[in-house]
Amino acid sequence: MRAPTIQKRTEQRGGVGESVQRPDGVPKTKGEFAYSSDLWAENMLWGATTRSPHPRARIVSIDTREALATPRVRTVLTHEDVPGRKSYGMEVPDQPVLAWDDVRYQGEAVALVAADHPEAARRAAGRVKIEYEVLEPLVDPETALADGAPALHPSGNVIRHIRIRHGDQEASAEVVVKGDYQVGMQDQAFLGPESGLAIPDGEGGIDLYVSTQWLHIDLDQLAASLDLPPSKVRITLAGVGGAFGAREDLSIQIHCCLLALETGRPVKMMYGREESFFGHVHRHPARLHYEHGAMRDGRLVYVKARIVLDGGAYASSSTAVCANAACFSCGPYNVPNATIDAYAVYTDNPPCGAMRGFGAVQTCFAYESQMDRLAKALDIDPVELRRLNAMDTGATMITGQEVEGPAPVAELLKRVRNAPLPPDGDAMDIRTLPGGVSNTTHGEGVKRGVGYALGFKNIGYSEGFDDFSTARVRLSVVAGEPQVEVHSAASEVGQGVVTVQMQIARTELGVQQVVVLPADTSIGSSGSSSASRQTWMTGGAVKNACEAVRARLLQRAAQRLGKRHGKLTLDGANIVSAGSGSVASISDIVGDDPIEETKEYHHRKTFPLDPRTGQGNAHVAFAFAAHRAVVDVDLDLGLVRVVEMATAQDVGKALNPQAVEGQIEGGIAQGLGLALMEEIQISQGRILNPSFTDYLIPTILDMPPVRADVLELGDPHAPYGLKGVGEPPTISSTPAIVAALRDATGRPLTRVPVRPDDIVGLDGQSG
Repeated sequence: MRAPTIQKRTEQRGGVGESVQRPDGVPKTKGEFAYSSDLWAENMLWGATTRSPHPRARIVSIDTREALATPRVRTVLTHEDVPGRKSYGMEVPDQPVLAWDDVRYQGEAVALVAADHPEAARRAAGRVKIEYEVLEPLVDPETALADGAPALHPSGNVIRHIRIRHGDQEASAEVVVKGDYQVGMQDQAFLGPESGLAIPDGEGGIDLYVSTQWLHIDLDQLAASLDLPPSKVRITLAGVGGAFGAREDLSIQIHCCLLALETGRPVKMMYGREESFFGHVHRHPARLHYEHGAMRDGRLVYVKARIVLDGGAYASSSTAVCANAACFSCGPYNVPNATIDAYAVYTDNPPCGAMRGFGAVQTCFAYESQMDRLAKALDIDPVELRRLNAMDTGATMITGQEVEGPAPVAELLKRVRNAPLPPDGDAMDIRTLPGGVSNTTHGEGVKRGVGYALGFKNIGYSEGFDDFSTARVRLSVVAGEPQVEVHSAASEVGQGVVTVQMQIARTELGVQQVVVLPADTSIGSSGSSSASRQTWMTGGAVKNACEAVRARLLQRAAQRLGKRHGKLTLDGANIVSAGSGSVASISDIVGDDPIEETKEYHHRKTFPLDPRTGQGNAHVAFAFAAHRAVVDVDLDLGLVRVVEMATAQDVGKALNPQAVEGQIEGGIAQGLGLALMEEIQISQGRILNPSFTDYLIPTILDMPPVRADVLELGDPHAPYGLKGVGEPPTISSTPAIVAALRDATGRPLTRVPVRPDDIVGLDGQSG
């Protein structure tokens, strides 16, 4: 055997804990990144969808002859052309691939067209003649819950009802406050609309390239509706232009594949912005009635709540959203007694499903508003009231589950309170005033307010779901240098999971050259990029696979080098003996015989909630955050400027500190949007503002400076002690901003988003 090549010891670069540059960062910044909307194939057709203009109707007849006669059209499909299961859904398969007897919301897909040109496809889609018997839509969730309401589905109108009965149901308190709250329908508002490309393989199978959050759940639903074995359906992740929950459900996936299999040619589908508003789920609007009881010293005695979530036309992930709303309905506080009823309800409104922080966002607005109301009734500082009741490690949730990991609720609150307040705005600089560069106000009638909020949520999937992720790691030698290939089905949706996989491989194997292969269904599932779980779960799978590769590498080295070198370890790209220092390089030991391992990562078991009491160890772990908002409000015009957001969050371990900062700031932007501007306007089931002209999202001029305090306390059950980061910033930023508005205006402000007339009042007078 030739003499080993000993490499110089070099400092590990780009590993866990470092702010590593993302491989997609520069291409996205320069406009060179390939998104799913950029997909192209030779001899490609374009697909288009015919959608119902009615929120509720019966389909009397469908006539496709005029559409088929349109020049350049290749095929027109209806429900009769769906070969397999005619309905789909992540949890409940209740949504038709193409509607047949009934349409249940405006924009429901009824027919598909494929043509040689996108404009021809759109024109033909408009020529599909559908005769409807228009019915009165059922759009009020409370009406849908009432006895005698028409059933929108064979199962009725209740998607799920969660009951939580914790402690003494007859407990009494010295001070009681009640409140009714509403949360509007928020859109995920990703910049890249739904798009994908389906290519038939000529042997009855299909390859789909699509932007999605969960490749394998798409695969399961596709195979069932296409009537194909899963092995004949292959899905590869295409460039994703944002997700935030809306890409968990199917949009173009089955439609695109149906057209491609029918025509035998590649088919591309891409929604315009307006169609995107009809083509994906939204955040559940909510109506919440709360009652808090406390002793005069401020200690909570009980919380009672009735939570009604409008699930819209189909179930989507409403069952999980309902469970989250119930479980986290009282906030990160010690609540000895709780009576909670949470409902997710079918209506003829647009379907609602996953969105960042789902379920916990709606309830956080209500319970934090209640805490401020209770503080006022008790004449206690609202921060002190929160501190007095804050959870800590070992606390018991209202589901009876013990919080085992770090729960630094009081510490997070202390940190945001002690953060320096921003200076007063410069009255001579219009950029620092409400209305901003529009020069609407010159500082008269402007008042500053400060507000606080706490929030928490589960990490990962709950209630007994066998959540896992799979990763394959291959160590080889390329051009004389060691290289690691990592392959998983984890969807990169902008959160940086590709970068994290590279960092873990560098940390565990000491190899600088790491390649992450495209995510696809040729490997086992990685689950969804949602629920703040992907870094934990796929990070755990990559770590497991790397450890297995390392063990085999060192075993091989020991066999070749003999036991005389003692225990072997890795130091960068070198193999080191405790007694002899560096004894070989990775390249020497691997040579032409790569080492490959595929491993799964499963988190600890969870259990379903008891259907009668809502008790049970349903969750894996919890993430906590605190926010302080400072706002300036023009009391005469109702204009608001968020001056600063301060936040403190325990992230367990910041695998990539810069990415953590980005997640925190991005989450706050969506929380700000829900607080002040973002709402899909619905009238009798019809969307009134399906565009970024009328659906407003925060711009760089709306975003304030963010003062972030990141704690790394380490979760004992997680790889590297990490926690999910993405959702907590959204959950409690909204109620913090509204609390600051109340502080400035004196108005109760019980609905989000807050509009100018909520601040000024219909009589033109501020509170």
